[in-house]
Amino acid sequence: MDFLTDPVTFISQWVQQLLINLGIPEITAAQILPGVGAVILPLLAMLWVIFLIWYERKIIGRLQDRPGPNRVGPFGLFQPFADMAKIFTKEHITPTGADKVPYNLAPILAVGGVLGMWAVVPFSATVFGIDINVGALYIIAVGSIGTLGIIFAGYASNNKYAMLGAFRVVAQLISYEIPMVLALLVPVLLSRSMGMNSIVQAQPVWFLVVAPLPALLFFISSIAEVGRSPFDLAEAESEIVAGFNIEYSGLKFGMFFVGEFLHAFTNALIFTALFLGGWQGPGAEQYPILGFVYFILKTLVVHFLGIAIRGSMPRFRIDQVMQLNWKIFTPIALLSLCSAALVEKLAAGAGDLVRISLHVAANLVIFGVVILVGTKSLKERNARLDDLAASHRSAIHLVLGTPHDA
Repeated sequence: MDFLTDPVTFISQWVQQLLINLGIPEITAAQILPGVGAVILPLLAMLWVIFLIWYERKIIGRLQDRPGPNRVGPFGLFQPFADMAKIFTKEHITPTGADKVPYNLAPILAVGGVLGMWAVVPFSATVFGIDINVGALYIIAVGSIGTLGIIFAGYASNNKYAMLGAFRVVAQLISYEIPMVLALLVPVLLSRSMGMNSIVQAQPVWFLVVAPLPALLFFISSIAEVGRSPFDLAEAESEIVAGFNIEYSGLKFGMFFVGEFLHAFTNALIFTALFLGGWQGPGAEQYPILGFVYFILKTLVVHFLGIAIRGSMPRFRIDQVMQLNWKIFTPIALLSLCSAALVEKLAAGAGDLVRISLHVAANLVIFGVVILVGTKSLKERNARLDDLAASHRSAIHLVLGTPHDA
């Protein structure tokens, strides 16, 4: 294997051969390499957060017509390092009456749950932590650990605002996991596998094209599941004084900060693998390094869209957030999953073109039904509001003794 085509495999084989030459048995050397990878992958992910923070601040700054970080270092590149120095030197405070074990465990869970998902992300045809046949199920399970960490933080802080933030997590983040999981099941159904690498390889045509509605639902639900704007009710500063993490300072707060940025990018990684063909592209199988480049470029585009939504939309009310989930997203996700299963059954043995066309047609039909039902509901709601306004005007005229047409 050449270094330029697949540097990761080349380096791993070179290290394994070096260990064997040092007298280490071949079986032991083969067992050491996964352990080294398990250390390097989370370390690279944590270092990548430094770039993500700068990248997101610059984009949101441009979207909101302000420069973003531009004082510390060229183009503000050293600003994240200044923030790190500040966070590392701040005092660690534990509130009086706090439950110390879950209080101190919460930041670790918030970051550990996100890092755990990287283990099954296929960055190229040969670069991944582990290719298990239940990778999609693993992502759902491990991704919930971060939510558990937020609940721990709110419960253990001995602060009513932190507890309110934790309550909102239960109401919002866990609720949005339902349409997200239902949307995730569509690529699993289409590829007939829960292995992430198998799902990527089953996309000669991106699942974004085959199943656009589940892709859209997964993308928006993943933003809500992270708790970012416009779904950032779990830490609404203007309402509950920063929410679940109000009693954290120093590096403990910094870990929640890192967990949020890394989780947003990780969701973009997963979306790319599920709906955008992952590392697939021209020459990706022959040159894995090229597949890695494709994967990262697609992920950065998806991540940019998430940042653009965060920087341009106001926060929703909690009732709007829950209605969007239970009245719109969950029913559409159920319909999409059922239609995908029905099309797969009807198109068994048919060509790929017929199968893809039927899936696209089913998505268009569901989208049309949603638009019709939504338009009708909106008209009925406006009619009720008009009737209510008319009754209020009549009551006012009756009280004032003025003519109704006055």
